[in-house]
Amino acid sequence: MAVAVPAGSVVAVRGALNPYFGPFTAAAVDAATFLIVLAAVYVAFKIAVVPLSVRVFDRRGLDDHARKPIRKLLAFVVFFVGITVAFGAAGYGDFLQSLATIGAAATLAIGFALQDVLKNFVAGVFIFTDKPFRIGDWIEWQGNSGVVEDISLRVTRVRTFDNELLTVPNNVLTGDVIKNPVAKKTLRLKFVFGIDYEDDIDKATEIIVEEAERSEAILDDPAPSVRLTELADSYVGLQSRIWIDDPSRADFVKARADYVKAVKERFDEEGISIPFPQRTVSGRNSWEEPSAFGGD
Repeated sequence: MAVAVPAGSVVAVRGALNPYFGPFTAAAVDAATFLIVLAAVYVAFKIAVVPLSVRVFDRRGLDDHARKPIRKLLAFVVFFVGITVAFGAAGYGDFLQSLATIGAAATLAIGFALQDVLKNFVAGVFIFTDKPFRIGDWIEWQGNSGVVEDISLRVTRVRTFDNELLTVPNNVLTGDVIKNPVAKKTLRLKFVFGIDYEDDIDKATEIIVEEAERSEAILDDPAPSVRLTELADSYVGLQSRIWIDDPSRADFVKARADYVKAVKERFDEEGISIPFPQRTVSGRNSWEEPSAFGGD
């Protein structure tokens, strides 16, 4: 796209520079026009585009790790537009058309060769804008889980709870269901306590609720609750539902472990048993009927 420049001003500039550059006057004017337009685009980027992008980032609530790659991408786009406008203003239209043709062919070839890279790049942009998780969040996907350590435009690095570092392509995370237990301020935990069929269900329920109310890690609102959810072969299942605040993986594990331990100790004190699976094994009789054919 060419940018129109007043013909009179161009002629005046060429006339002023002709005594100094002679036959190279036209080339000098075109080169100066190119540099001036490019500098103007750069100044406009610094004065207008950068502050506008900062306001947009603030409105979207993007973290610093998300702003850097997007800012680089934005700078590249503005630079490309500036080069295009400068070429048009300098009268390099034919050269620009040839360059655009070559660039289009190269882009097509590169696109086919780098499909996976481009797919991950686009997925990375969606992660930055949609924010399904942040650095430091505990996430689960496809049977894996860990804490997010770094997010780039191509991959996300996750530290598992076995201290293994997983480098996950971004399109894997955007193309599947991701569980983010710490995305909200509270997290509900569920645990099934199994008691004997002969034990008092109401008493066991009372103990489970009391121990939840005594725990500092468990919230009073929403209040703890217990439901009878299972009548198994060897036990009655009472499911406890509790809530914790500002959850993390460490908080989740510790809160549940301390709570289950406290309930188990109260069960022991009150004589409520947690039965183990029982099986009845039957076999053939140790004696046999006398043979019908005259055996003893």
